[in-house]
Amino acid sequence: MAKVLDEQSKQAVAATVRYYRELGIYDLYRRDIPEGMTFGRTIVREELAAIPEPTPEPIAASEPADPAQIAAILADKPAALRVISDDIGPCTRCKLSAERNNIVFGVGDPHARIMFVGEGPGADEDAQGEPFVGRAGQLLNNMINAMGIRREDVYIGNVVKCRPPQNRAPERDECDTCGPFLMRQISVVRPEIIVALGATAAKFLLGANDSMANLRGHIYDFHPIVPHAAPEHDPEFTTKLVVTYHPAYLLRDPRQKKETWIDLQIVMKYLGMQLPKRTPEA
Repeated sequence: MAKVLDEQSKQAVAATVRYYRELGIYDLYRRDIPEGMTFGRTIVREELAAIPEPTPEPIAASEPADPAQIAAILADKPAALRVISDDIGPCTRCKLSAERNNIVFGVGDPHARIMFVGEGPGADEDAQGEPFVGRAGQLLNNMINAMGIRREDVYIGNVVKCRPPQNRAPERDECDTCGPFLMRQISVVRPEIIVALGATAAKFLLGANDSMANLRGHIYDFHPIVPHAAPEHDPEFTTKLVVTYHPAYLLRDPRQKKETWIDLQIVMKYLGMQLPKRTPEA
């Protein structure tokens, strides 16, 4: 029998839902509780104070980049991206691999000035093996065209390469497992600026847990954290990053298209691109 919430609990749930909607997360799902899992008692303040602080592990210093190796990688970016794709292989590193049809690696110009990063593939992307090809992808194409460029002029990728079930947001462990491949892609493409599409991509790339309202409207310095063993590892490389809404969110709330256009104009101004005189109708 379903539990009936009291008024205070209802208000708390409503506040949580509003918070997620502000982040651009509309599709929520309930995870089943594993059999045998129980919830422990609340730890009192005195017990909490008695728990020793963990000893932080020392952070390894970044090794100097090999200029000759980096130059060789940048001389043939398509080949370097194929190396990353081959390293992913028929991936089974996380649970997202269980239901996928295709790994969705990335697409676009390896020499692009702008790179768009979403959270993960949807059903259409999973079927075709290419990012942003469904309704949200059509809207993204319109956004790119409004900037005076084509989809072929940019590079498009996602934080995770496999479709999360029911198009839910990728979970932290899934992002941590797949994210390093995205970081390697960024290090090869070396865009002048990255556009993080939606809260999941923004929070993963920036390492920040904040609302879209606070994350938008800024140009961030961004340094991709690439594993030292990866040939693309270059601790000297940095780029810029701007946050805007995910096209799938704009399909649910078209009122935010004007706000997204403001974000894209920030990108265009930074790159010295000519701004259209009229706001586009996406």
